[in-house]
Amino acid sequence: VQLQASGGGLVQAGGSLRLSCAASGNIGSINIMGWYRQAPGIQRELVATVIGIRITNYADSAKGRFTISRDNAKNTIYLQMNSLKPEDTAVYYCKFSRRGGSYWGQGTQVTVSS
Repeated sequence: VQLQASGGGLVQAGGSLRLSCAASGNIGSINIMGWYRQAPGIQRELVATVIGIRITNYADSAKGRFTISRDNAKNTIYLQMNSLKPEDTAVYYCKFSRRGGSYWGQGTQVTVSS
């Protein structure tokens, strides 16, 4: 399984970005897909996950501002990020998981200026 993340960039506080993560390869039985982020000097942390078709889970910092979604036809997940804050600055990674293994994308940088 290969994951290609995109959509990061530089945005002012209060702005929006939409991240995409496209999967290729054998993605059969993948049942958990999510976004994580890692800021310098900080451990990688969960941002949001989608389990199965519609069960979503968000970090407290993301609730009400971020929305995770999936497009099965395109084997892609998205993270719509609104009302961005400087503390959202990090490298964002997508992760796909199934029983027996997990796969990470390469990361996309999000920088929010104040």
